[in-house]
Amino acid sequence: MLQSRVKLIVTGDDFGYCPRRNQGIVECFLAGAVSNVSLLVNGSAASDAAQLARRHNIPIGLHANLSEGSPVCKALKNSSLLNKDGFFHGKMGFRTVLAKGLLKMSEVKQELMAQVDLFRELTGHIPHHMDGHQHVHVLPEVRHVFAQVLEEYGIKYTRVPIEPGLHSCVWIEPPLMDFYLGVEKDSLDTVDVFTRWVDIYIGLSTMGKNMSVSNIKSAIDSAMLTFTTKENSHMTQFSPQDQQSRTVTIELMVHPGYPTIPPAGGCGEGPDDFSQSWERLHELQILMNPELQNYYKTRNIQLCAFKDL
Repeated sequence: MLQSRVKLIVTGDDFGYCPRRNQGIVECFLAGAVSNVSLLVNGSAASDAAQLARRHNIPIGLHANLSEGSPVCKALKNSSLLNKDGFFHGKMGFRTVLAKGLLKMSEVKQELMAQVDLFRELTGHIPHHMDGHQHVHVLPEVRHVFAQVLEEYGIKYTRVPIEPGLHSCVWIEPPLMDFYLGVEKDSLDTVDVFTRWVDIYIGLSTMGKNMSVSNIKSAIDSAMLTFTTKENSHMTQFSPQDQQSRTVTIELMVHPGYPTIPPAGGCGEGPDDFSQSWERLHELQILMNPELQNYYKTRNIQLCAFKDL
């Protein structure tokens, strides 16, 4: 039986969205509930977030944003990436415009590069990892441009949101599940495009109101069982010593924080409903629950960041 060590990266997404999101994520990090953050460089509090990361030595990557708010690249003020109001097309709008063939991939690359450059300007270093806000990075065409930017800047890790056991999560409401299944399909098509990501991704089934200590525990346990069973079937050719030394890496995507209070927050067009909901505080409280911290200890799960891999 394969005995695996587990390294868990708990990534707080949307760092920089607003001061209250920043505050909540930093509190989670200092409490050992979050081990890694993902920065929205076009967020209204991105500069503050970068300063907080530096002050508290928080491992930080880039949450590349092509769907919400305003672009970073000034040359793209009139581009295929923007709607008639001068903002990105939105989570579903971006997908619609892409499907119609109306997005210029040269402009996608231009904006992604501008965001990496701004990240480096704010933090003083290249992102340790780079993923996509609202999972736009795994979409057709975009994924290839995204992979080019990762390679050109030497960014090692990204996110491939394929969550084990997603299909059996009956508590996820049908419209949301439809979106998640679309993300999963796009991610499966992306596996051959990206080069490095963690062994296991979790975060769709445990998002917002669906987050609970029991859901996180069961998601990790079931994903580990599936993964190690599969690994065991391929490990017979390795020595017992090699089998014992396997380390499994997991990323848990989370969105903790204090609810945004308008007009503060957002990425150029004000805060969205998601950021203002009670679900942000709910995630913060679950992640800081001592029962969850104790679970990590009893399972010998080590929290870490992408830079530690």
